[in-house]
Amino acid sequence: MAELVVRDVEPALVARLKERADAHRRSVEDEHRAILRDALLAGEEEAAPIAFEGYLRKMPDAGTDADFSRIEGAMRDANLAE
Repeated sequence: MAELVVRDVEPALVARLKERADAHRRSVEDEHRAILRDALLAGEEEAAPIAFEGYLRKMPDAGTDADFSRIEGAMRDANLAE
């Protein structure tokens, strides 16, 4: 993929980009890509694929840490040296 560098961006614009990224629970770089994709590919049939991280970030914040705690005795040791 190509890289894009944007220089001399106003601090207020950078701040808004960070706020928008936080609101969408993604990195500033992912937010920047999404804005470009939405602006330049609007109305086109094929949407860009979402990275695995994007799917994870879209998952609802549900449950508690205890829901994902390890059950003692349910795990077995693995020998990774072989």
